[in-house]
Amino acid sequence: MGVQKANSGSGLPRFEEAEPLGPQDAPFVQDLIAVLEKHGNLERFGLCLLHEHFPLAPGETLVETTDTETRTLHTHVEETSRTRHSKPSQWRFLAGVDHSRRAEFTGGPYEVVLVCDPYSGCPPRK
Repeated sequence: MGVQKANSGSGLPRFEEAEPLGPQDAPFVQDLIAVLEKHGNLERFGLCLLHEHFPLAPGETLVETTDTETRTLHTHVEETSRTRHSKPSQWRFLAGVDHSRRAEFTGGPYEVVLVCDPYSGCPPRK
């Protein structure tokens, strides 16, 4: 890819440096669609561009909230031990890695990138 990654410990490029999906990725996307269809997950999972805007410290979690009235999505950082948001909504696959600091399941081949509150649809309850 030729993308220089930010030195933050995540190994992810900054958004400005991340290479978006392009025509050269068509064979990869077709293979991914076939795997999702095979396992009945085509309507459950999609694809996102992995990147970072700023580093997260150990013990921090990226949280998504929504405001349905204004139809806006907000992302912010919370302390993992204090967040009410608990439903993962984005994951990062980890090839050859047994675990990570933000693993959803110990020993799983992925880490949680973003969480949401499953009971309120993400916005804090009023």
